Amino acid sequence: MSLNHLIDLADMDREEVSALVGLAGWLRTSPQPQALAGKILGLVFFNPSLRTLASTQAGMARLGGTSFVITPGQGTWQLESRLGVRMDGACAEHVREGLPVLASFCDVLGIRSFAAGVDLARDLADADFRAMASVIPTPLVNLESAIAHPMQGLADWRTLDDLGIAPRSRFVLSWVTHPRALPLAVPATTVHMAALRGHEVVVLRPDGYALPPEVMDRARVAAAASGGSVSETSDRQAALAGASVVYAKEWGSPVHYGQPAAEAALRATLDDWQVDETWFAGARADCRFMHCLPVRRNVAVADAVLDGTRSVVLAEANNRLWTQMAVLYRLLRG
Repeated sequence: MSLNHLIDLADMDREEVSALVGLAGWLRTSPQPQALAGKILGLVFFNPSLRTLASTQAGMARLGGTSFVITPGQGTWQLESRLGVRMDGACAEHVREGLPVLASFCDVLGIRSFAAGVDLARDLADADFRAMASVIPTPLVNLESAIAHPMQGLADWRTLDDLGIAPRSRFVLSWVTHPRALPLAVPATTVHMAALRGHEVVVLRPDGYALPPEVMDRARVAAAASGGSVSETSDRQAALAGASVVYAKEWGSPVHYGQPAAEAALRATLDDWQVDETWFAGARADCRFMHCLPVRRNVAVADAVLDGTRSVVLAEANNRLWTQMAVLYRLLRG
């Protein structure tokens, strides 16, 4: 994390992430209602949100600041983000002009911009988000981009701390089914977060849904530095044996990236990839269940799991508030 930008947890080392998570815990127990008095947070949401939007606004308010929200095309001009295009369509303004103007109105800017889902190499490089970051002079927070969701990763780390989940514990990130292909940002961030925390990370997924080598290789480097490990398998029973955490997440097939018909045909055979209580038969008795939300009940996860005692999804969501407050505090107070 630079003094100005938080784009990806992979840009930070373990000590930096741990310090931010610790700051979140301090802000939760030691309110600082005037810490950011007079400061303004600008929010640009190219894509929908519930927790991210509400928690960033609430967090800024709890620190004494104010915020404004821009949803391009809804009360404002539509913004074009591609370079070199002839702007003769619906977009009236380009991000290269629009974003610096918005940044000049505030002290910190947050942007949410999902993957285009067409060019895997481009999305893995987070090229569009980093291009936007290059024209923003004020502190910038990534509120989910093509391949990174650092705010979710920080909240998940805080949740694991709260639960007392020790490093070296088995952390299973499992693919689950969904009616459509979803972006890679959360699974990429989650595997990196767990590796950086020093867990025995197992990515459980059906054939065709292996995370890209770029994501896995980067996570293995983080694991090596933290004393953890990263592996992957399609063997559900082997993956879940002895698990302390099962983190369910939906994502699209990298094999069929940008090919919706082929991806849908593959996914149509995988309805049994729904987490229910049978998944925990070989796990630790105190195994916890996590999901970043939103979640499709009885598609991705059964009611009995979400409403059961092992589920911590609501506590996980609540930690979005405190960790985002920590980031804002760090960027604007140092």
